[in-house]
Amino acid sequence: MVPALEAGGVETGTLEMGRFLVESGDASIVISGGGRLEARLEAEGTRHLTWPVGRKSARTLLYVRRLRRLLETERPDILHLRSRVPAWIGWLAWRKMDPETRPALVTTVHGFYSVNAYSRIMTRGERVIAVSESVRDYIRRNYPDTPGERIRVIPRGVSAVTHPYGFRPDQAWLARWCEDFPQLEERRVITLPARITRWKGAMEFVEVVSRLRAAGHAVKGLIVGEPHPCKRRYYEELLGDIAERGMADEILLPGHRSDLREIMAVSDVVVSLSSDPEAFGRVTLEALALGRPVAAFDHGGVGEQLAELLPAGRVPVGDLDAMTRLLDQWLRGDPPRPVRENPFTRERMVASTREVYRELLRR
Repeated sequence: MVPALEAGGVETGTLEMGRFLVESGDASIVISGGGRLEARLEAEGTRHLTWPVGRKSARTLLYVRRLRRLLETERPDILHLRSRVPAWIGWLAWRKMDPETRPALVTTVHGFYSVNAYSRIMTRGERVIAVSESVRDYIRRNYPDTPGERIRVIPRGVSAVTHPYGFRPDQAWLARWCEDFPQLEERRVITLPARITRWKGAMEFVEVVSRLRAAGHAVKGLIVGEPHPCKRRYYEELLGDIAERGMADEILLPGHRSDLREIMAVSDVVVSLSSDPEAFGRVTLEALALGRPVAAFDHGGVGEQLAELLPAGRVPVGDLDAMTRLLDQWLRGDPPRPVRENPFTRERMVASTREVYRELLRR
């Protein structure tokens, strides 16, 4: 159960797990409010039920009884809850069922949620999956009554098939890219792949690009992502800042793109400037898996990735001077490349999750 299937790490992980289960001969059902990834989910063999279980409304509680009936009819082995509102619906339906016949309950903590009774629901699983060591520390620190033996750390992962090391886009894509963005030719490109919200560091990115240009670098900045629907004011503020600096031709905002892999592959450097730690940071890992240089603030799951794959890319949190110095150094020479041996693979992630399922069923 997830809120929707639009875009993001939770949604991508849900699709990957569904595909793995189907390919393994198991049945997979996803309940969500739907979205742009729904067609792909169903094409890969997962059954989808469009229920608005992510809607923050008292009316969503009406789905508790409906879900309980579904669980009694379908008799699934596992009920896996991946977000707070769906988790409340799922847990309220599950707890009233016969313990001898109800499914095993798994929750995944995908973020550093606000610490309160509402968020505690994500620790109610019979197994609680943490998507990074940082998230496990968050659970232990804020919900110390969660039994440690229930927690399993399963980092998110990417596939070497979809994100091969050294990947380069084909000529047709390159031709379209050059046609759409001719201003990037003969320029060094730094990319911030992130939804446009304040904590993702879009304005800080503009500042860093401005400093690099002042240092003599012929560099262009790409912010690849769409503004959050509730953050339009910040988006307008960002556009105003870019215009005031006279950088409308230096900072490009192509919006949401389905070809982010290709964009990162032709970028000179990919950066992450999140002021708050990322629970994991899937997009950063995708860039590292492709073999691209990544510079990022050293905290959360992104810090864990860089420690394993590219320690030289770690920058003290919030230190724009250090970030600028590092990028200046990289752009003047040959930036370091991440190691090829990537422990954060999709194959390991889905197999480890299925092993958690089997562990509960053996019990």
